Amino acid sequence: MITALQLLHVCDRALDGMSGILEELGDDLANRAPDLPGANTPYAILTHCLGVIDAWAGHRVAGRALDRDREAEFRAAGPVAPLLVRVATVRRRLHQDALAADGAAPLRATTGHGLEDGIRTQGAALLHVLEELAQHHGQMELTRDWLRSSRSPLTPRDG
Repeated sequence: MITALQLLHVCDRALDGMSGILEELGDDLANRAPDLPGANTPYAILTHCLGVIDAWAGHRVAGRALDRDREAEFRAAGPVAPLLVRVATVRRRLHQDALAADGAAPLRATTGHGLEDGIRTQGAALLHVLEELAQHHGQMELTRDWLRSSRSPLTPRDG
């Protein structure tokens, strides 16, 4: 059985990787998207991941109120440094929430949007956080590689 510390170790690796990509790209490239249908900027991808953590660990596991505009996450833009400060804050809360969670206990809150379908326990919600972070870390690696490519047409995002 996976422990909270093991789960957090892998979540931290994904957050470290995504944060490192933003630092590497800098303010300009972190706010650009490949010229592909539906592509997102690295800045928006990481912003979305922080929303995922707040929604699934903060709201559903810890029971905190949820104030999230999911669509706005994908339009987010700005300087990298303040976003990395936010990563540190959200990471601390994720650690607190995961360490206090009862993996077999039911969710403490739901959204009423049916997003919890099949995810009924605090442990399953935390695994979903891990799933999302790993998925989006890979997406961000590909996005970084595309942006770094000399053949890449770039699309600036205004936010």
